[in-house]
Amino acid sequence: MKRLGLLRHAKSEEHQPAGYDFDRGINAKGRRAAEAMGRYIGTKVAPFDRILASPAVRVQETLNIALDAMGKAAPVDRVEDRRLYLATADSILDVLTDLAGDEDSILLVAHNPGLEDAVLDHVPDDGSSPLRDTVAVKFPTGAFAVLEFDIDDWSEIDGAKARLVDLKRPRDLDPTLGPEMAN
Repeated sequence: MKRLGLLRHAKSEEHQPAGYDFDRGINAKGRRAAEAMGRYIGTKVAPFDRILASPAVRVQETLNIALDAMGKAAPVDRVEDRRLYLATADSILDVLTDLAGDEDSILLVAHNPGLEDAVLDHVPDDGSSPLRDTVAVKFPTGAFAVLEFDIDDWSEIDGAKARLVDLKRPRDLDPTLGPEMAN
């Protein structure tokens, strides 16, 4: 079995007309959300073996804050890959196949719509998962999901079905953090 944690970057700064999207950081609400999600992941979720992350500034800031909040539960093996910047669900699968190695559990930190689509593509739409229905409405900034796949190797993930075993949004942990906006 393989386990995939998906963490969407926290709420970002407003788009700057003269700046690049890649360089946007997270705002104060995003920092609070990243810390809350890190605490949740560190205390409620089994540790991950490796992190795969977009190198975008808002992802790196989210990840650094979340890792600090995770404490000893934080994975130490971290790989940044430019392909995860605004990646589609298919690109996410390519990165997993290329970089997950023999690890059984991966935390992937990136952007929407790729993360949301990855959940919707792999969790059956048969009415059996209320969590999937929540993702179908919105996978907001700072959201975290855990998928379990009955596969032996990450190379088998394309087309594999998964169970969505955990879903947390920042507002689930702190009502002052929601509702989230589209960033």
